[in-house]
Amino acid sequence: MAFSVHWSWLAALLCLLCMGGEVRCDCTEVNMQIEGGYYTLTRQLERGSLLIYNCPEGYYPYPCLTRLCQHDDTWRPAPKRVRPQKCRIVECPDPSVLQNGTVSPPQEKYFVGNETTYECFSGYTLRGSSTRICLPNGKWSGSTTICGRDSEDNCADPGVPPGASREGNIFGIDDTVKYSCNDNLILVGSSERVCQENGQWTGTEPACYYKHTYDTPLEVSKAFSNAIKRSLTTLEPIDDTQEGRRIMISRTSTVNIYIAVDISESIPEQQIRHSRAIVTRLISWISSFTTVPNYEIIFFACEVFEAVNILDFIDGEIRLNTVLSEVENFKKDDRNTDGKDLNLVFKTFLERMTLIKHRVGEEAFKEHHHVLIIFTDGGYNMGGSPAPTVAKIKNMVYMNHTIEGETQPREEYLDIFVFAIGAEPFDDDLQPLTTRTGGQHYFRMKDITNLQDIFDDIIDETEVLGLCGLHAEYNRREGSTRRNYPWMAFVNVLFQGRQSKCLGSLVTPQFVLTAAHCLPFGVLPEQVTVDIDDGQGKLKRVKTFYIHPNYNVNAKVNEGVKEFYDYDVALIQLNTGVQISKEVRPICIPCTQETSDALKLGGDSTCKQQEQILLKDHLERLTFLGRIRNWVQEKDVHAKLGDNRAGCINHALKAPGITTLNPKDAVTDNFLCTGGLSPFRDHIACPGEGGGAVFKNYEHRTVQVALVSWGNKNLCNTTNMVESDQTSRDFHINLFRVVPFLKSILGNDDQDDYAPLTFLRS
Repeated sequence: MAFSVHWSWLAALLCLLCMGGEVRCDCTEVNMQIEGGYYTLTRQLERGSLLIYNCPEGYYPYPCLTRLCQHDDTWRPAPKRVRPQKCRIVECPDPSVLQNGTVSPPQEKYFVGNETTYECFSGYTLRGSSTRICLPNGKWSGSTTICGRDSEDNCADPGVPPGASREGNIFGIDDTVKYSCNDNLILVGSSERVCQENGQWTGTEPACYYKHTYDTPLEVSKAFSNAIKRSLTTLEPIDDTQEGRRIMISRTSTVNIYIAVDISESIPEQQIRHSRAIVTRLISWISSFTTVPNYEIIFFACEVFEAVNILDFIDGEIRLNTVLSEVENFKKDDRNTDGKDLNLVFKTFLERMTLIKHRVGEEAFKEHHHVLIIFTDGGYNMGGSPAPTVAKIKNMVYMNHTIEGETQPREEYLDIFVFAIGAEPFDDDLQPLTTRTGGQHYFRMKDITNLQDIFDDIIDETEVLGLCGLHAEYNRREGSTRRNYPWMAFVNVLFQGRQSKCLGSLVTPQFVLTAAHCLPFGVLPEQVTVDIDDGQGKLKRVKTFYIHPNYNVNAKVNEGVKEFYDYDVALIQLNTGVQISKEVRPICIPCTQETSDALKLGGDSTCKQQEQILLKDHLERLTFLGRIRNWVQEKDVHAKLGDNRAGCINHALKAPGITTLNPKDAVTDNFLCTGGLSPFRDHIACPGEGGGAVFKNYEHRTVQVALVSWGNKNLCNTTNMVESDQTSRDFHINLFRVVPFLKSILGNDDQDDYAPLTFLRS
């Protein structure tokens, strides 16, 4: 924060009085204050410290964004009394560059909150936004307004973004349009675009930024999530002005991801911490896929500090957990971070690519996809321009590959993303480093605190949508979304004039797993519906359902157990399979090959190995979902296994309708037991939550180990988020004990209605 003016004058006086070098006199804070804002210092008042001005949302520092304390103890740029530092209201680029239309109201300048409306001249059709608002980040809301007319041109009019000028008004095949920004604005995007035979323009739509303009985390997310559902391949865009791409993680691709984080003095420590957190989130999320990419991770300033060598990763000498640990624990400490050599970063990546190519051979190297992600402000003062090295990287990957004498484009095998962080990034130096085969690859960031969540949207899962247990992890406990629990289903039964509710879990596109007690004797499939919103209607009709053949609620009435819930498991087959997406996909269940893949069990794995991983402790922490009005919330429980089990199941004797003195009469070995206060206070299940998944998250994949069956007490109230008392217990069907039933239906390959799961040997 800024210091007081009185302290600034005192510091100056001390410098004048210093003798014998006892008091070191660096830069002072005289005239450094900013009206309406404050500043921070990266190294206090020491030489090399960067002073960064901060203003409230909707304002920006003027005339300077930053000042640098130089070795002669002066600030660059120097403060001037005639132009005192202040926070100015954010201005948006001039929208009146619209061709063939009018902008209202006409103004000399447009500021935050100003709203504009657009109308086209007669004979021209409006595309884009008809009204736009100047936003706090210096951009206009909506999309570029275009007044075009139907013509025989091959491409549609690409328009002129606010603040820009365009050369070229003919839009036939191979015709070119060129853009430049007016005044002191910065061009972000493609300065030149060419009309292609497919009717689309090359490159990305340009935009003009002021120095105070930045991309919000939401915009970054949208730029990725609007991408074409193929990665590293340019396909026809989904509209006539935008294109996009994503990082592709497939089952068979070899993906090499190279990440560099700037830790030089021009990057505030907070942004370095956030960048490090973003990297760990990205790596952790990608690890949920079957195929794990290879990683090269470096931190850099005037030197490169390698956290993870990609060759060690390829050789198996470093595990993913170690990668995450190396990134999370990396610290600047006493490393030399005064200068910056961005070229050395790309040279390091080029060297690694060369070694990989030598190892795998040229033919195999052709199938490697390379993704470079750089967090920096540019501003290199050592090593020269990285542009020539980037050109060498492109040449190595593109290879001038030919098939039958024709050169084949290989741009899809390389993506270079640059996240411009820091107070004042060097856009002109950084933008040319990104790849230009489609999609936005350059992002000018002011706030990167939410980028961890955004990386969940970077990954194009088109080829892996069928993988069980994939889910989003952000905001799980506060405002959870469908993507947090994409396998969740609501089961509704209307029987004998009464409606009952249960939960279930999607285990394949056609089947929902739930409890047998949710489907009372005599109920028909047409009296059951399943609520899963897959974008094709929420309520799914039921074709049939299967109840475990050994389930018999009256089986032990004569033995003092009024209601017996052993084998309380059922499978509901839907009339039509759900549409698998990020929001709707199956959970993993025990003893399948899919779950072995999720647990990364190589070779000929067994069901026993899965159980040893998922239920390995005598006190195993698990989760199920509590029903809160029309949505759900996580409930935490601990399964008491091994030596802890007997003391847990004894409390079954306190359930209404149980008179036997042997708890094993009611609670067989097919149940897991949760509840109680010791050593942790568990949540308890409530009415309407029967049949729900009891699950465990394992490295970003969800595996269901049990389902909610019954409990000995009902302590529930209107909130349903109820914790156990000393003697309350819940009992859940252990899915490892009912695998033969699951396999007989889900693994049945003697039918043509659905694709069976692959079950393992015991």
